[in-house]
This record gives sequence, C-alpha cells and structure tokens, in this order.
Amino acid sequence: MKRITVISVHPDDETLGCGGTILRHIAGGDRVDWIVVSAGWEPKYGKDQIAAKAREVERVAQAYGMADVKRLGLQTTRLRELPLATIVDALGPALDATAPNEIYTVHRGDVHTDHQAVFEAVSIVCKPFRDRPRPGRLLSFETLSSTDAALATPAPFLPNAFVDITPFIDRKIEIMAMFTTEQQPYPQPRSAESIRAQARYRGAAIGREYAEAFMLLREVRDLQ
Repeated sequence: MKRITVISVHPDDETLGCGGTILRHIAGGDRVDWIVVSAGWEPKYGKDQIAAKAREVERVAQAYGMADVKRLGLQTTRLRELPLATIVDALGPALDATAPNEIYTVHRGDVHTDHQAVFEAVSIVCKPFRDRPRPGRLLSFETLSSTDAALATPAPFLPNAFVDITPFIDRKIEIMAMFTTEQQPYPQPRSAESIRAQARYRGAAIGREYAEAFMLLREVRDLQ
C-alpha cells in the first residue's frame, strides 16, 4: 500500500486535476489523504456560502474514500499576500502527518496566484534535506480554468506522466458535480463536457480513451 497525499489549494482542484487518479489509487488499495489549503472568509463570503463549501468537502471526501482531510484554513484569494513562511508553516506539519510516498499538487505556472504561492510552499516543504518524511514521487496536475488560462507563462504545463482513468471518468464527473458552488455550463471549463473532453485529449496522447496528465517533478528510486 502506498501513501498518497493530494494538495489542493481550493476544494475542486483535486477533482479537476487528478480525480480519476485518486479513484484509481483507492481502488488499488492505496491510502489517499487530502490537504485543502484555503477556505472562504468573512466578509468576502457569507456564512451560508462558507458552510456550503465545508459540506461539499465532507461529501466529496466521503465519495472518494479519503483516509483523512486536513484543512489549513488560509484565506482564499489572499495567499500571495501572506508571507511564504506562513504557508510553509501550515503545510509542513500536515505533510509530516500524512507521510506520503507520493504527492500530487497544483502546477506552478497556473494563472491563479493562490496556486503559485502554494506550489512554492510545497517546493520548500519537500526539500530533500529537510528533517521530515521525503516523498518518493512529486507530481503537479493541470487544473481546468487555471492552468489553461495562463497567458505567456514562463512555466507552461508540459506533461511527461499520464494515468489511464478510463474506468473512472464517469465517477470523476459525478464527484465534480458534488461541488455545486463551482458548476459551470458548457462550454465553460468546469462543465462536465469540458472535463470529459480534456480527459479524452490526454488519453489520445497515450492511446487510451481517457487519461489525466501530470508533470513529474521528482522521482527517487532505490535500485537494487
């Protein structure tokens, strides 16, 4: 059994980026922990909206079969305004607790500044010389409406790892629908049709019907 940690900046990043892969890991007997970095805050968001999002997280975690959910509660849309050390100090203990063999997280070239800040924090927390459990594999995923929306980014998403999610594409889309506050009509990027189209496009790159794509950032292999 492998220990997998998925780091999403906002609830739904994980489903858009690697929902099928999460399902595949869990179906294979792996443990998957979920870290949600940000949350809504008053007065920008109303109490009802914040509560609705919290219920969505609980429902989605149960639908996947997540082993645990750790909510860091940092203010969404404001992560770039925080000292980077604040994000690192929140993220480090959460990753220590999950002790992952593999980590999936957002891409550093995403248009959303929250994503950029969290990627930097993940890079710091996962430095190999830090005194904490070291993941053997670190991958970033693409997030519809964020990765694809980046203009002239110095860090384009260039996938070099793929996961066949053909048996799980329908369930991925069903789980995404549980984020009722994030639903969009087609042809918007978070629509069911767009999610399926992206998976089909990525699948074509590896000769499969549906796939998810990743950038493999680091892999440590012990050859014997």
